[in-house]
Amino acid sequence: MDPLARLGWTPALAAHFAALGAPELRPARVVLEHGRFYRVSTGDEELRAVAAGRLRHEAKSAAQMPTVGDWVAILVRDDGLATIRHVLPRRSKFSRRTAGRAAGEQVVAANVDTVFLMMGLDRDFNPRRLERYLAVAAASGAAPVVLLNKADVLAPGEREERLAAVGAVAHGVPVLALSVRAGDGLEELRRHLAPARTAALLGSSGVGKSTLLNLLATADLQRTGAVGVQDGRGKHTTSHAQLFALPDGALVIDTPGLRELQLWEPEASLEGAFADVLALAAGCRFSDCGHGEEPGCAVRAAVADGRLGAERLASFEKLRGELGRRARRRR
Repeated sequence: MDPLARLGWTPALAAHFAALGAPELRPARVVLEHGRFYRVSTGDEELRAVAAGRLRHEAKSAAQMPTVGDWVAILVRDDGLATIRHVLPRRSKFSRRTAGRAAGEQVVAANVDTVFLMMGLDRDFNPRRLERYLAVAAASGAAPVVLLNKADVLAPGEREERLAAVGAVAHGVPVLALSVRAGDGLEELRRHLAPARTAALLGSSGVGKSTLLNLLATADLQRTGAVGVQDGRGKHTTSHAQLFALPDGALVIDTPGLRELQLWEPEASLEGAFADVLALAAGCRFSDCGHGEEPGCAVRAAVADGRLGAERLASFEKLRGELGRRARRRR
């Protein structure tokens, strides 16, 4: 296989690159972003790189700058340093809203085919946080898969109860229970990996992303830290996103633990995470029903008769409110 093709290079990308009309440039993929510096791979070699001044000047936001997974056009200097001149169009991106008043979009990973949303079945277990991950994944353009790690720490009854709770929010999304520590469930996970296809690992710190990557690679690619006995939380061992090639040819982006996940994409992202609530809302008497005191509210009726959990509705309303405020600020 062509070295670039092993990194996921496609005819569509080749057409975008050719349209630049710059024979002095070479295509490459960003495999590491660390501050103002990058590492890019041409398929044959990895190079240290920086963004060209013109690219930084013309970028309207940080989200338009290169990130891990991006395909870029580079100029290799005589000293071996590469200058990133262009970022090729992304077919998918996993974005979140940065914190602070001057909040903007942060692209965590780009050009991802499958996004593994990883959560522990121990103290990390939080269906409400998973709803946020599913909402962001729905807007990313990548196919989500939920990974529930540490299945070996629970009694069978408690494990099944938590799996059912996840199934209630992950409508139609594959849910895999595994134990990274014991090596259980990896074969089923590998069915979602393929040569030249890119997966991204996303989840909170200490959930086992880097340990899982090391197992899949059969090598210590990433440092891992012990989980605290008192709080069950892992130490931050991945400080930046990085793309790795597995022995079978699959590509995996490991990402830092996300302490919080503020939504960035428009309200369409709720369709993937709350299809059940939106389906119920279609039966409301009024199309603009706020699911409060309006008569003929099908959503509130579903909560009353137990078809929809009150916490599920509250989470939907909270995320819908966030996206609504975001849309008003953009006008």
